[in-house]
Amino acid sequence: RVLSLELNKDRDVERIHGSGINTLDIEPVEGRYMLSGGSDGVIVLYDLENLSRKPSYTCKALFTVGRSHPDVHKFSVETVQWYPHDTGMFTSSSFDKTLKIWDTNTLQPADIFHFEGTVYSHHMSPIATKHCLIAVGTKSPKVQLCDLKSGSSSHILQGHRQEVLAVSWSPRHEYILATGSADGRVKLWDVRRASGCLSTLDQHNGEKSKASSEAANTAHNGRVNGLCYTNDGLHLLTIGTDDRMRLWNSSTGENTLVNYGKVCNESRKGLKLAISCGCNPEFAFVPYGSTIAVYTVFTGELITMLRGHYSTVNCCVFQPHFQELYSGSKDCNILAWIPAPREPFPDDISEKSLPQQHLNPAYEDAWSSSDDEG
Repeated sequence: RVLSLELNKDRDVERIHGSGINTLDIEPVEGRYMLSGGSDGVIVLYDLENLSRKPSYTCKALFTVGRSHPDVHKFSVETVQWYPHDTGMFTSSSFDKTLKIWDTNTLQPADIFHFEGTVYSHHMSPIATKHCLIAVGTKSPKVQLCDLKSGSSSHILQGHRQEVLAVSWSPRHEYILATGSADGRVKLWDVRRASGCLSTLDQHNGEKSKASSEAANTAHNGRVNGLCYTNDGLHLLTIGTDDRMRLWNSSTGENTLVNYGKVCNESRKGLKLAISCGCNPEFAFVPYGSTIAVYTVFTGELITMLRGHYSTVNCCVFQPHFQELYSGSKDCNILAWIPAPREPFPDDISEKSLPQQHLNPAYEDAWSSSDDEG
């Protein structure tokens, strides 16, 4: 299904944003509601479900935190994220130096965290049960941890030398955090440890450090502006402005040396890439100019380029229930990429031997009832 992703002519996402879209997030509970954040500070919540049951439909915006809202972000929203456990709460962070915790029902901020510099990225752990920490990457080299329970941002992780453009919690270990910085470094932290990071990823796997101290312990020869764990948390994908993407073994910190070729990346801020879930092999969806490049994660093969946006793509998000992809761009559009309907069987197979297909296969559910697969 992922190999046949195409721009869906029958599904639109209502166009609300008047400026570029930087960030998208689909809630993990039902996979039904999607948030978007734009360069004008606006946040929109969409219902992705087809309530009309017609083949062609538009995903409607349920509500908007628009320019006239008293608590709207003053500048560009760089990250939105649903609270991982229910849809009653979501979070947003912005170039206006704030992180806001929103009550979905009242559309009022339940809490606001203020920072000294621009906020590039934030993330809540998808699996944490023992902590409620939000990791925040800002213009400061210090990684901030905001505690939802106490409402304070007391924890600080020190080690980067420049601004922190991307942060991501491990989906496997609730205290492990990955951060990527403009200093070219990717660090892994155990947030229970006060004494500094667990490891700094080294693209040369320790072999080049003798020759040049400067190149030692860098993940990229440029700004690291995108991070994404595989769903099992065993690997970490990073992208940098050196036009390279790298896959790391997250437990050993080793560069797996998968070669993705040149991955053009001119973004001055965070880039939101996505990895499929439940596919074999797994795929990476990477904003690449005005297209989305689709790679196999473990072999580095470029499978296809999804073309449809008119301008730079900033973010993409994968919907695992239906293996769909949504992307947001500077062109103010959100596009839906849906697996193409399967081809009809060739005529030479006698029809009697096949179950009767009453439905267009695109509208059937994906469960298989055949015994040989069970």
